[in-house]
Parts: sequence; C-alpha cells; structure tokens
Amino acid sequence: MSSTNEIRRSFLDYFGKAGHTVTPSAPLVPYNDPTLMFVNAGMVPFKNVFTGLETAASPRAASAQKCVRAGGKHNDLDNVGYTARHHTFFEMLGNFSFGDYFKEQAIEHAWTLLTREWGLPKDRLTVTVFHTDDEAAGLWKRIAGLPDERIIRIASSDNFWSMGDTGPCGPCSEIFYDHGDHIFGGPPGSPDEDGDRFVEIWNLVFMQYEQQPGGKRIDLPKPSIDTGMGIERIAAVLQGVHDNYDSDTFKALIAASEQLTGVAAKGDSAASHRVIADHLRSTSFLMADGVLPSNEGRGYVLRRIMRRAMRHAHLLGASEPLMHRLVPALIAEMGSAYPELARGQALIEEVLEREETQFRRTLDKGLRLLDEATSGLGEGGELDGEVAFRLYDTYGFPYDLTEDALRNRGIGVDKAGFDAAMARQKAAARAAWKGSGEAASGEVWFDIAEREGATEFTGYTATSGEGRVVAIVKGGVEVASASAGDEVIILTNQTPFYGESGGQTGDAGTMASLAGLKATVTDTAKPLGRLHAHHVRIDAGSVAVGDSVQLDVDVARRDRIRANHSATHLVHAALRNRLGGHVTQKGSMVAEDRLRFDFSHPVALTPEDIAAIEAEVNAEIRANVTVSTRLMTPEDAVAAGALALFGEKYGDEVRVLAMGRVGKDGRSYSVELCGGTHVRATGDIGIFRIVSESAVASGVRRIEALTGEVARQWLVAREEALKAAAGVIRSTPEEVPSRLAALMDERKRLEKELAEAKKALALSGGNRGGGAASADETIAGVTFSGQVLEGLDPKELRPLLDAAKRRLGSGVAAVIAVNDGKASIAAAVTDDLTGRFSAVDLVRAGVEALGGKGGGGRPDMAQGGGPNGDKADEALAAVKAAMAA
Repeated sequence: MSSTNEIRRSFLDYFGKAGHTVTPSAPLVPYNDPTLMFVNAGMVPFKNVFTGLETAASPRAASAQKCVRAGGKHNDLDNVGYTARHHTFFEMLGNFSFGDYFKEQAIEHAWTLLTREWGLPKDRLTVTVFHTDDEAAGLWKRIAGLPDERIIRIASSDNFWSMGDTGPCGPCSEIFYDHGDHIFGGPPGSPDEDGDRFVEIWNLVFMQYEQQPGGKRIDLPKPSIDTGMGIERIAAVLQGVHDNYDSDTFKALIAASEQLTGVAAKGDSAASHRVIADHLRSTSFLMADGVLPSNEGRGYVLRRIMRRAMRHAHLLGASEPLMHRLVPALIAEMGSAYPELARGQALIEEVLEREETQFRRTLDKGLRLLDEATSGLGEGGELDGEVAFRLYDTYGFPYDLTEDALRNRGIGVDKAGFDAAMARQKAAARAAWKGSGEAASGEVWFDIAEREGATEFTGYTATSGEGRVVAIVKGGVEVASASAGDEVIILTNQTPFYGESGGQTGDAGTMASLAGLKATVTDTAKPLGRLHAHHVRIDAGSVAVGDSVQLDVDVARRDRIRANHSATHLVHAALRNRLGGHVTQKGSMVAEDRLRFDFSHPVALTPEDIAAIEAEVNAEIRANVTVSTRLMTPEDAVAAGALALFGEKYGDEVRVLAMGRVGKDGRSYSVELCGGTHVRATGDIGIFRIVSESAVASGVRRIEALTGEVARQWLVAREEALKAAAGVIRSTPEEVPSRLAALMDERKRLEKELAEAKKALALSGGNRGGGAASADETIAGVTFSGQVLEGLDPKELRPLLDAAKRRLGSGVAAVIAVNDGKASIAAAVTDDLTGRFSAVDLVRAGVEALGGKGGGGRPDMAQGGGPNGDKADEALAAVKAAMAA
C-alpha cells in the first residue's frame, strides 16, 4: 500500500525524470481567471499558456494542484459526505505538454506509470476515446495491448473537452479502474455505467483544435496535452479500497474527529465525520491562501462550507467548537506537501474557533424552530418556503442549512416559495427609500442614474475640465438651481474629480462658471458606484441644471492622495514578499495626509519585519520607475500578472497598474487591478515611513504610514525632539542613547544610595520628613515611637519597625512613608503588649486618616496605605489616639 504523500511524490518524481518541470500548486484563488471562484482543475494555472496569452517557461510541466469545487457551476457541496467520491477540496495530479509531445507520449506515460511504476493489473483498466478518434484508439491498442472491448468509443461531450465556446479544444481519453464484480455497475457507455464498479482515475485531454466563432474547428499549430488525475481516487485504488474516505488521509482525519467527539464513524454518524474531514481540508486550505469568511463572494462560500461542517459536528454531539482542534491532524497529514498550512495554522485555528462559537448560537435556535415548523411533516413532505425564509430573515438560519438539516428526514423545501419571499423583501426595501431624510436620497441616485447614466471620469489624465450640470441635490431631493450660501451636491456629465471608493478618499477643489459661479468642492462621493457626486459650497453666484462649469481639482491634495495610494500597492507587494503569499489586502484608507493598509496575517509584525518592508518599499521608490496603466479585459489583466483579489467584481474592462522594477520573471514589482489615481513614477511618492502596526480583527493586521512631505515633516519633528533631548543632557544626537543609558545607571546608583541613607537616618531615630516628632513619648503608660519619612521605599517600613522594636524592648512603633503624594503606614507592637494593642487596629486608624480603607497583617506587625500623603501627621495622631482609647 502507498500513502497519499508517497503517491504524490512518486507521480511528480516520475514526470520530473521524464523532462517535466515540476510546478508547485497555485493558490486556490485563481490569479489568471477572475471569472472562476476557485481553481477547480489542474490546468487552470496554465490556462493562458494554452490560449497563447503567455509563453510557457518550459515545454513540459507536472503538478499536484489544489482544487475546490463548492461554488458556481462546479459545486459538489451538497453531495459531500453521502457519496464515495465527492469532495469540496481535492488534489489534481497532472502532466502537461505545451506544443511538445502529443497523444503517443501521453498514453505511454500514463500506461507506464499506472502499470509499471504503480503495478496496477492491466486487466483492471479500461479506456474511453472520442468516437472519431481512431488515432487514440490505435495507440491504446499498440502501446497498452488493450483489446477492442476495453477501448470504448464515446460519442458524447464527456469525451470532448473545450475551454469555452471558442478557443482550444480536443478529444479526451479517460482511464477507468474496475473495482470488481462484487460492486454494482458496468463499463462506460453501458446501461449500468452510473454504478460504482468502474471508476474514472485519469483523464487525458488531447488539445488539437481551435474552436472558432460560428462553430468551425481548425488544427492548432502546436497540439498540447492536459491531463488530470484525482489523487483521492488513485489513492483508494492503490490502497485497495473502493471508497475515497477509506484512504489514509481521510482515515486519519476521521479518526481524529472520532477521538474528539467520542462518536464512532458508523451508521448515521459516518456521513457527519466525512463532511467534517472533507470540509476541514477545504476551509483550511482556503484560509491558508488568504480567503476569510464574509457575507459575499469567496468569503461567503467559505463560510457556507464551515457552517455545514460545524452543523455536522453539532449532530455528533460535540459540546464545544471542534473544527479548530482538528487542524493539527490535517497539518500532520498534508503539511509536508503544503507548508502554507503550517504557516497559516494560527490564523486558521483562530478563525475556525471564532466562527464555530458564533454559529453555534444561530444553529441551536434555528434547529429548535425548524423542529417546531416540521413537527407535522413526514418523509416526502415539504417545508413551506415562507417558513424557510422567515428562519433565514429573522433568525439568520441559512437556506442551505435548512435543506441539509431536513435531508436525512426525507423532507424537502419549497425553493420557489423561498425565492418569492426574498424578492418581495427586496422590493419592499427599495420602496422604503421613498420615505424621508437619508433614506430618500438613495432613491434620488437611482433616478439620476437611470436618467443620465454613469458619470464619465476624466481624472486619470486630467485634473481640470468642463462639465455639464445634470442634477443638483439639496436635502435629499433634486432641485433646479442653487445660489450663494447653499450647500448642495452637484452631478455633471463628466468630471476629473475622483469619487471616494476603493479606500481612496474623494477629491476636493473648485467649481466655477462664466456666469459668475464660484464654489468650493469639499468632497466627492460615488453613489451606486457609477455616479460622481460633488459636495459643493456655493461661495458666489448661482448654478442651474444644464449649466456648463469649470472643474478644477486641488492638485497638491490629489498628488498627496495618489502618492499614498501608490504606496499601498508597493507595501502590499513588500508584505507578500516578506511574509508570504497568504497576505492579501483586507481593506485600505488613502487620505491626503496618511495611508492605512489592512492585510491578512495571523501575528504581529516584528521590528525586523517592519524595517525590511519599509526598506523594500523605499528601494522601489528610489528606482523611480514609470507607473504603467493599461485598460484590459480581466482575462488579459491577470495574464499580465495582476492580482485578482477575492470578493472583487470585474466588468468587461479593468485598469491594470504596474509599478516598480521588473523582476527576472518579466513582471513588475507590483501589478494590481485598481480604479484609483496614482503617481506617474514611483519617485513621486518621495519617501515612505511606517508609523504604526496593530491588529484590527482576528487574523487581520493594519499598517499606518506616511509618504512624501508629510513623512519628511514627521521625521524632522522626531529629529528636532532628539536634538532637544541631546541639549538637555548636554550631548550630541548620536550620543543620546549611550548618554541616556549612563544617566539611568547613575540615577539607579543614586537612588540606591539615597534609600540607604534614608534607612540609616530612620534607624538612628532621625526625622526626614519634618512632620511629627520622632522622639519617643509615653501613651497610656507605653513607650511610643512615631516617624513621618519623605521618599522612603514602602518596602523598608518593616525593617525599620523591626529595628524600633529591638531598640524599645517594650512599646509601640509607627512609621509613615510619603511618596508622590501617597502614603504607606506600618505599625509594630512588641510581643509583651499584643494583649493590649493590635498592630492591625492601629494601622487601620492611620489608614482611615490617610483617606484609605483596610490594612492588614498580624497583631505584632501590620501595614496599609492611603491616597492623602499630606495627612501623614493626622494619621500618626490617629494611631496615638487609638492607643489612648
């Protein structure tokens, strides 16, 4: 039997020896295809090579690629746990040829690896070919020696692969393993092909055509190979089991789940353990690649997967959050192949625990309500869609969990009714905008946008220009005109003013007209994401809808803003270089005087991290490379190396910002999709200085930084403060650290000497405080010694009292130490007098006079304190009064 780790290593070693470049797995968030939610096949990272947008670094490649299918059209989520081979996360082993070898070598490699290297019995293997692919059929017969009945011709699209409606395409050849006649099912193409006996283990795609518009296919000049083999399926075969969940990796994860829950993976509980094991993998790997749970996009899908696993943990009776405690077991199984799991362990565990803690509250309430709502339904029944919507809308219980929770009971959910209720809610929400105040303004933007269309933004290339006023909004409603003294929102058909979005603050400036308008633009917003709304204070003249106005951006302010924005791109790249590819942007704020950048990372940055990141950004600034801006399709943008961040929505055209020096891979230091305004060259940023680093949420850190003149002024202020400090201690700025260290040492020495002197003076009976007299006196026939001492360490009170008791032989002593306005008091009674006086009672009398409470100790020695050091004399008098009472 071979372990999954050994299988992965063996596959890559085989193809590495066969001249393939072994390529690490790409992240699960596709860098080259923003139309995909997650990487769902091994060829995705090579998509641009196959389409000709990129040139392959090597003509042959092999990889073990992480894949997730849990959202969009490739969604296996609902089947996971209930079948033998459905997973949300899986690994795709693949070998690729980019115009190098073709069918013959691909088939030779597959047959050699399966039968010679891995020793699979030849009589258990069956292949399919596209029904017209005589070449592939002949090669299988010659190379593998397979009889005609085990080379099955398939006429359907199952054996013809295409990337889309146009582009590279070609026939497939799938390899099936026969698990034996004790399992129901027939070979592919037979009436019983949906059974589990014959399982596809490898798909060889022969990319030999290009599909053109209109349906015509032409031969590709360089036919290519793309293969995919699910490691979970081949592991089951090589380990002699039929079910993927019986292979070693899943067995280890399920065993860990059994141990923590105390429930065996048998009967109805088996599916729950499987769900947990599968979803542990997908959620952990997604977070290791920078995805965090949220209410939209990839983060929403991640949260759905998490919650499904957490519900099954609940079904198993887990009383405490479970998922985060399973992460070490996952790392033990897969961490050597995927070190990003270990790097992200702290973040993964923290997020899982937090999410499960929160979800348990929702789950407990939702399941109770669901039980009540379905109490009268039996198998085959259907939950009313309105009830399902109420569970979702009022109690936060997701629809998919309602569906999953009822599945085992054979109860369905009225999806159409749920969707209808959701549609009514959305309509009601829009209608509510027609109320008053802030809510009313929302409806105004819809009206303007529908009437005028989007504002044309000209500010990428200009900071001034003309515009025609298309709307004026005052108090949340449209007006025809405005005049001096009014504060209104003005929209023009085009503008150089940037509207606040993407973390970048809106532009400010002026608006004027030949008719005498003079106005100050205090801010620019971007309602609905497509209107640029100028917040205007009219200083003189008037303006009306239809007027032409001159728009001038405050260029100095814009320059500071765009310097800060460009710096966020550089710091993003520097963070990824220093900390790892798991770092992704989680938010930003770009203002004229500072920048803020939030990013995913589980721990605080060290001083060394901060220094290295700062130095790297400043190096790119000093290089003064021109910033490249291009408008591209999303596909072309990611082909150029642009970061496609999760949760982002891309239109037909995006702006690609490339800045910094070009690396050995031919790509600029930073390449991102961004709609903001930026510097012309990195040198325009001036300098970059990080001023703080902190946590803002679980697994999310924040950097605050300054650039340009603001950063210079900050540094000058620090230098002036250093010079002032140097003057005070009569040193040079360079000598300040050593001089301060010497002064601190001298201070400690003097303080020690002073304390010793005070102690010696007190022991000799001297009075340091000038307060109550230190001479012995007789009270109630007993000798009393009392002292008030300034600056004495309270720790020295007891040694002083011990000395006083020895000197008195028989008597009572009290000492009060005054420091920084506060006072500490201690009293001592010789052993022969503890029957008459208690040191505790005497101290409490003094403490009360000092404005404090309590005080404690033993009858012969007690101590306390109070905030009113100026009442020391009264406290000493209170002690004597207590003795005399």
